Amino acid sequence: MIRVVIAGATGWVGKALVAAVTAAPDLEIVGAVARTAAGADAGIATGLAPLGVTVHATLAEALAIPSDVVVDYTKPNSVRAHALEALAAGRHVVIGTSGPTAEDYDEIDAAARAAGRGVFAAGNFSVTAALMKRFALEAARYVADVEVIDYASAKKPDVPSGTARELAEALGAVRSAPTTRPVADISGPKEARGAAIGRPTAVQVHSVRLPSFVLACEALFGAPDERLVIRHEAGSSAAPYVAGTLLAVRRVAEAPGLRRGLDMLMD
Repeated sequence: MIRVVIAGATGWVGKALVAAVTAAPDLEIVGAVARTAAGADAGIATGLAPLGVTVHATLAEALAIPSDVVVDYTKPNSVRAHALEALAAGRHVVIGTSGPTAEDYDEIDAAARAAGRGVFAAGNFSVTAALMKRFALEAARYVADVEVIDYASAKKPDVPSGTARELAEALGAVRSAPTTRPVADISGPKEARGAAIGRPTAVQVHSVRLPSFVLACEALFGAPDERLVIRHEAGSSAAPYVAGTLLAVRRVAEAPGLRRGLDMLMD
């Protein structure tokens, strides 16, 4: 039995995860974190029957209870500290929160290796989003010029989305040098060309934040006289992210250190 703590238990994905972990025969929810519901039963706070698990205001309080894996679906400004705190307490970590940078993940990876614990992170735990990334990486082998466009609701606090950041970093690691004019050589506001994300070859990422969007991300490839668009769109339900997150919970302990991208587990 894998004992799970869910940080962000009353959030959009968190509520669905509490229900899914409760229903899984090989998983057990032993802790929940949500400031707004602190002191309540985790089942009642997420619309279920009572579970006998108290919601805590901080991760530190939840870590006082024996557990195996911490799942984080909180806020961009909290996830790095939560991951390091959980690793220091001897837990494996699954990160579904967007926002951490490549430098943040380097620090988390080092801490995980030092602790001998596993961390699995994905900008998007949806299987179809993982397929988008896989197909885009295949396309990048043949078409070097690519940019990423990230769409989300007007109230999403972080840019770019975790999906777009992960995609851009993966593309930057495999594509050839682009043929487009370098941003440093253009006239006008350079911000209009988006943010440069990825290494060793950065990819320009553009974040759109408007009402009516949930989440969408596309890789836009350009070649002489032709274009290719690989796009993923999310609906209004958190259900697509649950199965991938549970898969990560079950497999995060397989290897110490950080692994990123649901596509790593799909085969």
